[in-house]
Amino acid sequence: MKLPSRDDLRIDVRDAPEKPVPFGQWVLQQVERGGSIGQLATIAKSDRGFPKDGNADAVRKRLGDTGADPEMFDAVDDAEMDWAAL
Repeated sequence: MKLPSRDDLRIDVRDAPEKPVPFGQWVLQQVERGGSIGQLATIAKSDRGFPKDGNADAVRKRLGDTGADPEMFDAVDDAEMDWAAL
């Protein structure tokens, strides 16, 4: 079995944004996604007070302040891992 070359393993970052997208904005972009992250995005989009420029902790605080379903906190954890992998 032939191992991939080092060039094959490199990530092409030429199209990457100069500044990372804030977590809250990234969540809002996930509306078409399925599962709990898509559900989180749908809830966020309908919430005028959602911290669109906030980090994951700001989103968790907002969920707590609005009495969100506990499953949404798990969705934030999953979303944070996906967002951090960008």
